[in-house]
Amino acid sequence: MSASEIERTFVRLAHEIVEKNDGIDGLGLVGIRRRGVPMAERLGKLIARIEGVPVPVGTLDITFYRDDLSTVGPKPVVQKPDIGFSIEDKNIILVDDVLYTGRTTRAALDALFSQGRPRKVQLLVLIDRGHRELPIEAAFVGRTVQTTNNEVIEVKLNEID
Repeated sequence: MSASEIERTFVRLAHEIVEKNDGIDGLGLVGIRRRGVPMAERLGKLIARIEGVPVPVGTLDITFYRDDLSTVGPKPVVQKPDIGFSIEDKNIILVDDVLYTGRTTRAALDALFSQGRPRKVQLLVLIDRGHRELPIEAAFVGRTVQTTNNEVIEVKLNEID
């Protein structure tokens, strides 16, 4: 996807979030560290522009919640566990770049619930490439891409790449 295609996709997703949640009352965006964070920030700005009111945006580090911790490196860098706002009784949009096996999302849900009990959690991904190993489904999808298990989908964002 080109930068302009990604931007158009974010605009569409922002509108879908507002529509599916009947506005932004009680809404919060939580980006899964690394690429989910700038995505959540972009979506937050777009939603604020649409609704005229800011929406809380937070960061979630899932490092210690992963089931493959031994394979991510000898000394993983872990960020502060605080999301940045209370998720209690909020509708949380969990934001990530690529949905593949579902394991990152499972770890993110564990990390999220360690911070409180949201009313509802909805997953938003820029790319859904299939090949699930867990029963995880995104509520908001930028694009579905058919891949093989051997192919790699790499999302590059201006903010960090």
